[in-house]
Amino acid sequence: QVQLVESGGGLVQAGDSLRLSCVASGGTFSHYVMGWFRQAPGKEREFVSTISWGGGYTYIGDSVKGRFTISRDNAKNTVYLQMNSLKPEDTAVYYCAASPIDTRVVVTARGYNYWGQGTQVTVSS
Repeated sequence: QVQLVESGGGLVQAGDSLRLSCVASGGTFSHYVMGWFRQAPGKEREFVSTISWGGGYTYIGDSVKGRFTISRDNAKNTVYLQMNSLKPEDTAVYYCAASPIDTRVVVTARGYNYWGQGTQVTVSS
């Protein structure tokens, strides 16, 4: 059983940056594809980004491409989401997720077995 704990969310202004972190425990972190999703009030959960076991492959959602970057440090059991040039439409609860699927990246929520509790990101205009 993998436990995921996100941190780093907060209230920022448009144009600011934030870095989210997600620390994993209870499993072999380097054996999981990791992903970030977000959910705004009244909307469905949206894919943000994913990264392969070793970090060599990443995929970024179209809505954040060019502004967000995913990375991981397997020695620290941590995955990061660097968010730059934040916009009010980025406001959402951001979730970290882990997938044991033997593939490079996973872009659908159904592919993830483990989820964190989420961290709120609010971007004011």
